[in-house]
Amino acid sequence: MRPRNNNTRGFTLLEVIIAVTLVSVLLLGVFGAVRLGIDSMERIDSRMLRERRVAGVEQIMRSQLEGMMPVAAQCGGEGEAAGPRVPFFQGEPSTMRFVSTYSLNERERGLPRILEYQVIPGENGEGVRLVLNEHVYTGPRSAGASCLGVNPDAENPGPRFAPVDVGEGSFVLADKLAECRFEFREPRYDGEIPRWFPRWSRPVFPDSVRINLAPLHPQSSQLDLQTLTVPLHLMRDPMAQYAQ
Repeated sequence: MRPRNNNTRGFTLLEVIIAVTLVSVLLLGVFGAVRLGIDSMERIDSRMLRERRVAGVEQIMRSQLEGMMPVAAQCGGEGEAAGPRVPFFQGEPSTMRFVSTYSLNERERGLPRILEYQVIPGENGEGVRLVLNEHVYTGPRSAGASCLGVNPDAENPGPRFAPVDVGEGSFVLADKLAECRFEFREPRYDGEIPRWFPRWSRPVFPDSVRINLAPLHPQSSQLDLQTLTVPLHLMRDPMAQYAQ
């Protein structure tokens, strides 16, 4: 009989354990690199989406203000109880109402809309948010639905409006803001420097609207909403009678 050969080559248990450990460390490094890449892509996508939303909100507000229509509102009731006709525009530090050709859903292709901007407290009382209501404009009656009459005060003769109804149908334009308030500039007369007012009660439309915006948590590395100033190019007086 031939003697048994005890020199057969193979792997010891220690070598197998070392090999498995090295492979595990290598796979852990590969998976970590993949996870880091995925996290970076998610952060970039999130930042891009946020910046697109910021740019989109600014474009919406600018387009709606630039599309403002100089229309009149029939205040009060109907028939003999109907109140006076007034230029339809409400300008308050936290409220703004007007009619525009630009809407959220139909852009500039649909019917004119009555727009209601309202600043409300933010979630959990943190900062403020800007919300928007839209209603179809069908004429002076529809615009006058929110008009309660004309203020008898000679120093503030503008129309009085009902509070904006904020509900489930309201669209949140901007959230987590430290500040959001409206200002209105008077038309330029005889070369005088026009002034800005926190309230607008004149029987004419303002020349420009400024929306003061400041983020609650500003970050230098990302795009935040900034103060927006939009001139209003209104060439028609809704209270004047034009020849046919």
